[in-house]
Amino acid sequence: MILKEILTQIEYIKFIGEPSLNVKGVVSLEEISGTENMLSWCNDKNIDKLSLVKTKSTIIVSEKVVINKSDYINYIIVENPRRVFQEVLTKFFSKKRSPVIHKSACISEDCIIGDGAFIGHNVIIEENCRIGVNVEILHNTTILKGTVIENNVTIGANNTIGGVGFGYEKNKKGDFELIPHIGNVVIKNNVDIGNNTCIDRAVMGSTIIGENVKIDNLVHIAHGVKVKRNSVVIANAMIAGSVTIGENSWIAPSASIINKKNIGSNALIGLGAVITKDVNDYEIVAGNPGKLIRKINKDE
Repeated sequence: MILKEILTQIEYIKFIGEPSLNVKGVVSLEEISGTENMLSWCNDKNIDKLSLVKTKSTIIVSEKVVINKSDYINYIIVENPRRVFQEVLTKFFSKKRSPVIHKSACISEDCIIGDGAFIGHNVIIEENCRIGVNVEILHNTTILKGTVIENNVTIGANNTIGGVGFGYEKNKKGDFELIPHIGNVVIKNNVDIGNNTCIDRAVMGSTIIGENVKIDNLVHIAHGVKVKRNSVVIANAMIAGSVTIGENSWIAPSASIINKKNIGSNALIGLGAVITKDVNDYEIVAGNPGKLIRKINKDE
């Protein structure tokens, strides 16, 4: 496509270069020198690498870049290069799957599935599930009974949504017996879930994944958990039963949160942290056991 077409679809501060350049694709900054007519972005930490670019291409940068006239680089100057690069990828280089329900999918007759759904190979959707519009569920994922998935949700491959959680009680003989889980899972609008993740149904009520939450691969979210709007849970994290995570919080890879704890809004749980106490709003907690590192400035 012509670069001028991209410029009409994004907000930028200034453009320096030749807008009639043909853009063939996108590459990382490290790869751009071996290419021609490609698009990339550069954060402020890597500004020094721009001097090494000796090929006719376009780079999205911030106002901190000192622009020297170059025969090689077109510059799109923006407030946030990574965000604009994401917008360009989404609008011009990312193709959404065409709506289809694959013939190998096994779907209960009483399920409701909205328009625009992509249901992949060997997907199982049990009875009394409700699936909204523009939902994507990839191959070999199982959606168990009573699960509610709202609109514009993407769920990767090999997930189990709505399984029975690990809840047992000893009987009179001292043997463990499973506590029946009669609740469900509710996934709100615009949630993304990666691959090989398990989200358990509640014992009673609902396990709730809030609007615009992003969940990575290999995450376990136990029964009765509530993850509120726009929070992120990253690979190998374990969220135990009845935990509440506030809005805009970040749960780093391999973090573990013990059951019934409250994680505030705008909090950050560090890499591999083991959380045994409540975490307040705007706190960074890391380590084993988790300890307060510092409060987050609300302007960060």
